[in-house]
Amino acid sequence: MDAYLKNQFDFTGVKAALLVEQSILVILRDNKPDIPWPNTWELPGGGREGQETPLECLQREVWEELGLTLTEESIIWSKIYPSMLDKDRSAVFVVGRISQEQHREIRFGDEGQEFKLMPVEDFIKAEGVIPQLQERFKDYLSEKEENNIWTNGKN
Repeated sequence: MDAYLKNQFDFTGVKAALLVEQSILVILRDNKPDIPWPNTWELPGGGREGQETPLECLQREVWEELGLTLTEESIIWSKIYPSMLDKDRSAVFVVGRISQEQHREIRFGDEGQEFKLMPVEDFIKAEGVIPQLQERFKDYLSEKEENNIWTNGKN
């Protein structure tokens, strides 16, 4: 895990591509005209509260949205990007793994309409997914391929 995930710095929030085997856990945003990207598939995560570190922000958001306790060991990749809502600030994107058992234990919160597992191939090509999240996940795939770290669907 990258050290900055445990450090306080100025960032707006964290989004996480949580992999369950060869699928990504996605959430359908509420269909409200006053929110960014209404009725669009997105990833778990959200805005920073107080002086949270990126890891603390991610863990809180995943707990609130999915009822899951995400450990730092489950994070396999991370990168800092410009925020999707404020290009002058930073946001953090992480890729992590959760087990089938964790997926079955999800208790969906009140943010969003539904959640599902979407095959990786569908996520990176589908319309109706927030494009910036697709691009960030493609960065992970490219880096993983360059470093030959895709091992039987385990990384």
